[in-house]
Amino acid sequence: MQTHEIRKRFTDHFVRNGHTEVPSASLVLNDPNQLFVIAGMVPFVPFFLGQQTPPYQRATSIQKCVRTLDIEEVGITTRHNTFFQMAGNFSFGDYFKRDAIRFAWSLLTGPVDEGGFGIDPDRLWSTVYLDDDEARDLWLEVGQVPEHIQRRGMKDNYWSMGIPGPCGPCSEIFYDRGPEYGAEGGPEADEDRYIEIWNLVFMQNERGKGLGKEKFEILGELPKKNIDTGMGIERVAFLLQGVDNVYETDLLRPVIDRAEELTGKTYGRAADGTDDAERDRLFRVIADHTRTAVMLIEDGVNPGNDGRGYVLRRLLRRVVRSARLLGAPGETIGAFVDTVIATMSPSYPSLADDAQRIRTVAAAEEAAFLKTLEQGTTLFGNAVDSTKAAGKAVLSGDDAFTLHDTYGFPIDLTLEMASEAGLAVDEDGFRALMAEQRQRAKDDSNARKSALADLSVFREFVDRGPTEFTGFDELVSDAQVLGIIVGGQRVPVARQGDDVEIVLDRSPLYAEAGGQLADIGTITTAAGARVVITDVQRVAKTVWRHQGTVAAGEVAEGDTVTVAADPGHRHGSTQGHSGTHLVHAALRQVLGPNAVQAGSLNRPGYLRFDFRWQGGLTEQQRADIEDVTNAAVQADYAVNTEVTDLDSAKKRGAMALFGENYGERVRLVEIGGPFSLELCGGTHVASSGLVGPVTLLGESSVGSGVRRVEAYVGLDAVNYLGRERALVSALSSSLKVPADELPGRVESMVTRLRDAEKELEKLRAQAALTALSELAASPERVGAVRLVADRAPTGVTAGELRGLVTQLKGRLGAEPAVIALFAADGDKVPFVIAANAAAQDLGVRAGDLVKAAAPAVGGRGGGKADLAQGAGTDAAGIDAALAALRGAVASAVGA
Repeated sequence: MQTHEIRKRFTDHFVRNGHTEVPSASLVLNDPNQLFVIAGMVPFVPFFLGQQTPPYQRATSIQKCVRTLDIEEVGITTRHNTFFQMAGNFSFGDYFKRDAIRFAWSLLTGPVDEGGFGIDPDRLWSTVYLDDDEARDLWLEVGQVPEHIQRRGMKDNYWSMGIPGPCGPCSEIFYDRGPEYGAEGGPEADEDRYIEIWNLVFMQNERGKGLGKEKFEILGELPKKNIDTGMGIERVAFLLQGVDNVYETDLLRPVIDRAEELTGKTYGRAADGTDDAERDRLFRVIADHTRTAVMLIEDGVNPGNDGRGYVLRRLLRRVVRSARLLGAPGETIGAFVDTVIATMSPSYPSLADDAQRIRTVAAAEEAAFLKTLEQGTTLFGNAVDSTKAAGKAVLSGDDAFTLHDTYGFPIDLTLEMASEAGLAVDEDGFRALMAEQRQRAKDDSNARKSALADLSVFREFVDRGPTEFTGFDELVSDAQVLGIIVGGQRVPVARQGDDVEIVLDRSPLYAEAGGQLADIGTITTAAGARVVITDVQRVAKTVWRHQGTVAAGEVAEGDTVTVAADPGHRHGSTQGHSGTHLVHAALRQVLGPNAVQAGSLNRPGYLRFDFRWQGGLTEQQRADIEDVTNAAVQADYAVNTEVTDLDSAKKRGAMALFGENYGERVRLVEIGGPFSLELCGGTHVASSGLVGPVTLLGESSVGSGVRRVEAYVGLDAVNYLGRERALVSALSSSLKVPADELPGRVESMVTRLRDAEKELEKLRAQAALTALSELAASPERVGAVRLVADRAPTGVTAGELRGLVTQLKGRLGAEPAVIALFAADGDKVPFVIAANAAAQDLGVRAGDLVKAAAPAVGGRGGGKADLAQGAGTDAAGIDAALAALRGAVASAVGA
C-alpha cells in the first residue's frame, strides 16, 4: 500500500466518523519554545489549553513534523527520520477513551476493501499506564487479547508537553514484526521487533512544574477531557509495504536509488556481497536530510547561521558531504531535490509549483559549501603542518573542533584527510568539545523554555468570545468595557495617570497582525474620561487588548464608551498596507512566481517587504518594480474584499503568507482583479489610487536567500522625492552641470579621486620603505637572528603593513632574520611579523611571535611559520609588545 494511499485511508476513516479534516500547519510556528512543529498536536495547543475555542469538536490531520535534536545520529538506525508525517485524530471535550481506542483498532484491523489497513490483530500489542484499568478493559472490549496488553510507567505511558499544562496517561499500539527481528515478550522485551505505530493520549490532567518525563506534580483534572492521538505514517508505510525499514519505502528509496546512480556505490549488500554500515548510513542521510530540507524550504526556511536557518544549512551540508564521501563528483543536490519533489508531490502539490525556488535555494547552499570545503582544506593543511612541525602524530581535538565549528569542515572529512596525511585525530577530544557545545545549547534551550504565557487574567474574555472588529466599516464605535487590567491585575476602575489594558466587546482599532502595526486612538466616556490608546495587541488571536494611559477622569468596568481610531494614522496605515500588496504583485510580475513573500511591515507612509530570492536585484529590475507598482496606483484599481473558504481562495490563486495558520473562512483582498489577490485580515484603501506614489528606497539582503525592499508611499514618498530633487539641484549647481549629466560627472570625479589615492598610497609606501630601509641596514642582534622590530612610520595603514614587511624580509638576505612592524591606525593597532627560512630552521616561527606580542596591545592574531599578523586596541602597549617579541625570539634561539 503506497504512502499516499495510507494517508487517504486515515483521513477518510476519521471524516466518516464525524471529524473535520484540518490541513497540515506550516512546519514553522511562532512559538519561542520550539523551532519547528514536532508533533501532530502542536497546532491544536491553544484549543487544549482553552486559549481559543475550537471551531469543531472532532478533528483529524496529517501534520508535517521535524525533529532535529540529534541530527548526527540520523542514518545510524533505520527507524528515525528528521521529517515525518504524524496522522492524528483529536477530540476537544467530545469523545474520550472508548471511541479513541475503537477508532484506532477499527482502522488498523479493518478489511482493505472497506477502507482499513487490513493488519492481522494477532500482530498488534497495546500498552497502558500502570493504573489505567479503564484503558485495559476497553482494549479487551474491541478484541485485543489480554496477553498482548502490557502496563508501563510514567516514562513510557504518561504524556505532557514538558512544561506546565495539560497531561495524561497514554496507550500505545505496537506491531510485532516477527521472531526474526528480536526476542518474544512484547514491547517490554524488544522495541526493535515490536514497533510503536500509534500513541493515544488521554488528556485528562493538569501538570505542575518539574523536569523531564517523570519528576513533576499532577495538579488535578482538566475541566474538559480531550483526546490527542498520533500515528506515524512512515512507520505504518514500511510495515504495510513489506520492507525492512522506512528507508525502503516508496518515499525514501527513490532518493537512495538516485544516489546509487550518481555515486556508483550500492546501498545494502554491495556487488561483492559485503555489507558496509557506514556506506549505508551515508545513503540514509542523503535520503532523510534531502526530504527534510525540501519541506523546510517549501515552508519558507532559508539556510542561515542561526535558528531554523542553521538547522537547514546543516542538513543540506550533510547531504553534500555524504554524497562526496560516497564518491559523487561535482554538484548533486539538484538531482536529490528533484527526486524528493517527485515522490512527495502527490501529497503536497505545492512542492511541484515551487520546485524551481526550492532547487535554487538548495543549489546555492551546495555551491557555498563546496567553497567552504576548499577553504577548509587550506586551513586543514595549516593544522597538519603545525602538528608535524611540533613532532606530533595526532591532530588535536581542538583543531578538529575549530575546523568543524568555525569553518564548517566536517569531522569525517578531517578523519579521512588526516589519514591520507599520515596522522590520527584526537576523536575523543573532538567528541568531548562537541558534547560540551550540545550541552550548552540544551541548557540554553531549557533556560528559554517556560510555561506558556500567563493569560489567566484574560481567560474569561477568551472564553466569552472574540472582540468584534468594526474597523473595516467605521473609525468610531460605541463599545462596552468588559475588563480593565492595571499592573497585570484586573481592577474595577482606572484613574488618571494609570497605565491600563482595556478589553472591549467591540472596537474599530486594528490590533497588530500580518505586518500591519496597530492603530492608535482614544476611548472616552460620557462623563468626560479619556484614555489615550498607543497600542492594540491580540490575546489568543481573538481578544483585543487596548494598551494606553488614562489621560483624564476615570473609566470603570461596564462603562459604555466611544472608541475612535486616529484617522490620519489609519489612512497612512492603509496606504502602507495596500502599497505592500502592490509591491508584492509587482515583484512577482517582474521576477516571476518564485519571488515568494517572507514577511512584511507597514506603518503610515512606509512599507518594507521581504521575499525569497537568490542574489541582489539589478537597477533595471528595481526600476521595473517601481514602474509596475505606480502603474497600478495610476490605474486606480478598486480594492474589493470577500470572506470565503480557504480552498476556494486558493483555487482562485490567492497568495498566502508562509507560517500563517488560516481558519476555514478567510478574507480575500483583491486589487485590480488578477493584479493582486491575497489572503489578508488587514485594513486597506478603497482604491489603489489612494496609495499615492510609491518610491523604492533600496533593496538589500536580510539573510541567505532573503531580500528586502523598502519604500515610501503617499505624502512621505512626495516629501522624499522633494528632498532628492533639492539634493540633485544643489549638486548640479555646485558642479555646474545639468542634472542629467550629474552621474557622468560624479563618476569621473570618483575615478580621479581613486587614482589620486592610489598614487598617494604608493608614495607613502615608498617613503615608509625608505625610512625603514635605514633601520634594516643596521638590525638588532638576538643570538644568531637579525631583528628589525619597530613602529611603522605615521600614516601607514593595516593594508600596507604586510607589503612593507615582505619587502624588508627580502632585503635582509638568507641569514636568519625576523621583521616586525606595529602601526597605530585609528583605534586599531595592526601588526605583521615575518621570519625567513633560516630563522625558522633555528625554531623561530612568526605565528608564535604574534601570540607572544599580541597581549601587550590588547589583541590577538596568528598565522603561519613564515608570516603572521594580528591586531590590538591599545597603542600605548606597542613598546611592551616589542619587548615581548624580543624575549620570544631570544627564548626560541636560546640567547
